[in-house]
Amino acid sequence: MNVELLAPAGNYSKLKTAIYFGADAVYIGGKDFSLRSFADNFTRDELVSAVDFAHKLGKKVYVTANIFAKNKDLTLLEDYFKFLESAGADAVIISDSGAFYACRKSAPKLPVHISTQANLTNKYSVKFFYEQGAARAILARELSLEEISQIHEYVPQMELETFVHGAMCISYSGRCLLSDYLANRPSNRGECVQACRWNYSVRKSDAHSDSGFLDVEEDERGTYIFNSKDLNMSAHLKELEKAGVCSFKIEGRMKSEYYLATVINAYRRCMDGGFNKTVERELLTAAHRDYTTAYTLGENNKTVNYTDSQTKGDCDYIGNVLSSDGKFAVVEMRTRFAVGDKLEVLSPSQNFGKSFVVESAKKSDGESVTDCKLVQEHYTINCPYALSAGDILRRRK
Repeated sequence: MNVELLAPAGNYSKLKTAIYFGADAVYIGGKDFSLRSFADNFTRDELVSAVDFAHKLGKKVYVTANIFAKNKDLTLLEDYFKFLESAGADAVIISDSGAFYACRKSAPKLPVHISTQANLTNKYSVKFFYEQGAARAILARELSLEEISQIHEYVPQMELETFVHGAMCISYSGRCLLSDYLANRPSNRGECVQACRWNYSVRKSDAHSDSGFLDVEEDERGTYIFNSKDLNMSAHLKELEKAGVCSFKIEGRMKSEYYLATVINAYRRCMDGGFNKTVERELLTAAHRDYTTAYTLGENNKTVNYTDSQTKGDCDYIGNVLSSDGKFAVVEMRTRFAVGDKLEVLSPSQNFGKSFVVESAKKSDGESVTDCKLVQEHYTINCPYALSAGDILRRRK
């Protein structure tokens, strides 16, 4: 089978963006049972509509139900799995063995993908879930190419999926308790506060006095000892494919549409044409932390991100193209721009990377302007290319 490009979709609009820019499949969450409960997520009606939309385009939809379930969740989960089966979801993503049992019991025809949260780090674990009826294993991010290859050789019938890009938890495959302990928001129930991204200090005290904070600085920017770099495997996709991976997964159900468009477009081009300088440059365009290959190429002690935030990327997200006739384009504005600015096209088409200078702009009421400053206003601007609805305009910094 061809290797699948699997992208996140935190809502319906992002799902359409992901598919437009080249995803073969998307993974989404419902309003319950997902580890990204703060994403917009999908109502049941939206989920049915999303599956229908994707299937008409020959794409797949996988639905997350990857919380660690408690007894009170099980009856509701069984009902939810029945719904997903009837809605035609292509698979459900599960981490908890009890939820897995509930799914096989209540919706036996619904394919199950075992989540990376299940910590599948060895061939016996993968074999176990295959024998229980799972269709795919989403492998732990701690694994090397050699270990992935060994798993594939031992269980060749099991589909293997691995993350190739995006933010990583300091507990690579999850089950972190920091958020629960420090903010009373359980990460394993979908409410992670990302405490691993905070700046930490050490405080010295004894039974009789409080001696204050101690300086523990890794560098002049502070101490971010739990903060992981972002994963970027774009240069090693062929090696992952050779090891037996059939699905390349991008992280980011909480990320913006612009981020998704940029990263998905880059990976689609990389998978279709090979890694090159264009792909490398493109992945610097969207917001990101320093990149790492984690443990895929072997042991790695340089996975900590020593800054408190991510870079903002090399481009400003100007707006979404709504229509175009080859002379003018109607653009829904996202970032202020002006006549005289040089804009660049982000597109899955041959127009990708082309640029032009804005020479005229009109508001939706026909008024000519030189400063386009109204967010979500529909501006008509000159554009020498026949763009498509869904294309994005950006401005290099």
